[in-house]
Amino acid sequence: MLRFKSLGSGSSGNATVIQARGGAAVTHLLVDCGLGIRQMDRRLGQAGLLADQIDAIFITHEHSDHIGCARTLALRERIPVYMSAGTWAGCGQPDFDGLLRIVSDGQTVEVGELRFVPFAVPHDTREPLQLHCTDGVARLGVLTDLGHISAHVLAHLSGCRALVLECNHDEQLLADGPYPWFLKRRVGGDHGHLANSAAAQAVQALLPAGLKLVMAAHLSEKNNTPALAREALAQALGCGPQDIPVADGPSGCGWLTA
Repeated sequence: MLRFKSLGSGSSGNATVIQARGGAAVTHLLVDCGLGIRQMDRRLGQAGLLADQIDAIFITHEHSDHIGCARTLALRERIPVYMSAGTWAGCGQPDFDGLLRIVSDGQTVEVGELRFVPFAVPHDTREPLQLHCTDGVARLGVLTDLGHISAHVLAHLSGCRALVLECNHDEQLLADGPYPWFLKRRVGGDHGHLANSAAAQAVQALLPAGLKLVMAAHLSEKNNTPALAREALAQALGCGPQDIPVADGPSGCGWLTA
């Protein structure tokens, strides 16, 4: 069984736990670690987990709201950390005491009951990667922090039953909002963040390949609302807005099954 839970999503910090269970064996992958160590321990506890149950950490890119306490947690619990060479360079090439695992676009990684594949995305960092993963039965995609949906991204997400999907902003709210012009241009650009409308288009493109469940993630507090994100994704998925889970910054989202 493949389950996932957001521990927090947004500019205040991002972290998602993916759990794969095969018989008595259980594997936990932490995707991003953008919280302080005390907050991370607290959020894991609220999810029913201890930090020493995390088998691997995957870092998507070097922004602080994604890398957070990754080194501290990894060194304390001796957890392998996966990231691209560009991400490692972007965060200053920290010493992980032998725990660092450099990965690249399209590389398959096996950790216990879980197999995941990172893939490149258009975002304004050195070498950003997102991923899709499977327990051999279900397939889950994680897609946040990108400016547009490329053919390469869609190819990697084809066949996913569930998806953690960035719905960063509503285009009109961003245009009318308080951000300075240069920041609006960055957020709304091809290497910035995904708009609700672009997220909905991705869902429509992935529906024929078996997509059933979408969690809205990485919502801007100033340029989006949960209601707008739900409405856009529900129309694309063909369900009611109440059927779209939304991850927030303070609490993330509850456990979901892929």
